Amino acid sequence: MSFIPMDRRRLLLPFTLTILCTLVLAFGDQAALLLRYDRPAILDGAVWRLLTGHLEHLGWPHLFMNLAGLWLLWLLYGDCMNDRLWAGMLAATGLGISAGLLVLDPKLVWYVGLSGILHGVFSCGIICRLRAAARGEWLMLTLLTAKLAWEQVNGSVPGSAEFAGGPVIVDAHLYGAIIGAVFGLLVPRGGLTGASLQTNMKYPDE
Repeated sequence: MSFIPMDRRRLLLPFTLTILCTLVLAFGDQAALLLRYDRPAILDGAVWRLLTGHLEHLGWPHLFMNLAGLWLLWLLYGDCMNDRLWAGMLAATGLGISAGLLVLDPKLVWYVGLSGILHGVFSCGIICRLRAAARGEWLMLTLLTAKLAWEQVNGSVPGSAEFAGGPVIVDAHLYGAIIGAVFGLLVPRGGLTGASLQTNMKYPDE
């Protein structure tokens, strides 16, 4: 695990997500009612909510917490894959989380937030690095697995619900992490870039 310098163009995806999430929240309650994951509305045909629900947030503290996580994870893992694969991963994880909530959590009426997708970014980045024999990522995988297990048994991490301004849907974290890990396993080696290749490079003796 390391912070990897990257071309400014590689920051387009997190920058775009930051702008979109900020604009959605700035439009207030009307945007929330139109865009959030809403089970009855989705079943009635509002399928765009399967993606847009992840852009909406409970409030500014919730948004700032998730954006901080987004940029930290991007500095750690944004150089693991090319932008096309990252865009596909983000979309697949968002849709997969919403589908999981729809099928496996029928009592959940509505949901907002980027945190499920962030867990997908985390697990995908870890798996990509592990495929390149970055042994230090086993520690990160252990920590992520422990967090997910804690949440399934005890609920959200203490203090996170209070800071976010509402209950934390821990199943979204679990679904996101699973989808991200699977995506990381399925990425063709030709799609791995930057640090994921550098970790496996061998240098000639001087």
